[in-house]
This record gives sequence, C-alpha cells and structure tokens, in this order.
Amino acid sequence: MDALGGILSAFGLSASAGLNAYIPLLVVAILGRFTNLIELAPPWDTLTSGWIIALLLVLIGIEFFADKVPAINHVNDLLQTFVRPTAGAILFAASAQVITEIHPVLALACGLLVAGTVHAVKSVAVRPAVTATTGGSGNVLVSIAEDIISTLLSILSVVIPLFVAMIVILFTSWVIWKLWRRANQERLRNQLR
Repeated sequence: MDALGGILSAFGLSASAGLNAYIPLLVVAILGRFTNLIELAPPWDTLTSGWIIALLLVLIGIEFFADKVPAINHVNDLLQTFVRPTAGAILFAASAQVITEIHPVLALACGLLVAGTVHAVKSVAVRPAVTATTGGSGNVLVSIAEDIISTLLSILSVVIPLFVAMIVILFTSWVIWKLWRRANQERLRNQLR
C-alpha cells in the first residue's frame, strides 16, 4: 500500500500545486521536517531546510496578496503558468519516491502535466468566467477558496491519499462534463440560428 499511497499522494499534491504552487511545497516541507508522515529522499529532502521553509512562507505571502489585487492577479497568473507546473513536477517526483521503478523524468513529467492541467483549467476557464460574471469582484473570494482547497488537498494528499484521489477524479469528471455540456449547448444555439 505504500507504493499506491505514494502515487496517490503525488497526484493530489501535484493537483494542489496547480491551484497554488507554494502551499503544497510548504505542507510537504513542514510534514517532512516535523513528522514521519512523509520521508523525502535526497535531493528532495532539501525542502525540509529551515531556509526553504522560510522562503516558502515569504512566497506564500507575496502570492496571497498578489492574487487578491485586480490586474495584478492576471500578471500573477501569467507568471504562475511556469511556476505551478514546476512545483507540481517537484512534488510528484518527491512524493512518488517510494516506487523505485518510476524513472525520475517520468515522475517529473506526470507532475508537470497534472499541475499544468489544473492551472490551465483555472486560468482559462474558471477565472475568466468569474471575472466576466462578477466584473472581477468575485476573484478575491475565488482566490481565497483556491488557497483553502490547495491547503486541504495538500494535507489530505499526505494523510489520506485514496480519498483525495477520489475527489480529484470526481472534480475532473465534473469539469469535463460541464465543458462538454457548454460546448453542446453552444453548438445547438448555432444550429438554431
């Protein structure tokens, strides 16, 4: 079960990084340093350094405020397009270490794809829809919700990885269904014209 738990944790942490790059890194760093819930092998154990934890706290603070200010949040999302998938790759590789047969490049690629996909859905579908429907006033609440979800998903990914995997699968299925439904409704409207 350790191997399966490691893979499920890796997917959950990578998905969490798609919402906020620094929260899951901090969760892994703190749990790796102060508990035995996650053991990081070199070079990933560098995350448990006090300096890295302090840096992650500073980055979380910057990200928190940058994501709440109109106009700056769009620039932040653009910058995070590179940071979030990278964080997802690091988290996947560090969490999936219990499976020795997985090549590190494959682990990094999986994390990059998972975090990149979550970030893309958030940046291309969710945030523009919120901005359009609320005139931008709903972005702060959505950003706070993303931070809360990222924190809970990160913690649960380490503590109860199977539960998180089910949540991620259900949420992804729901998003795909909503996008499919919207596309079909648009197609029907175009046919009726």
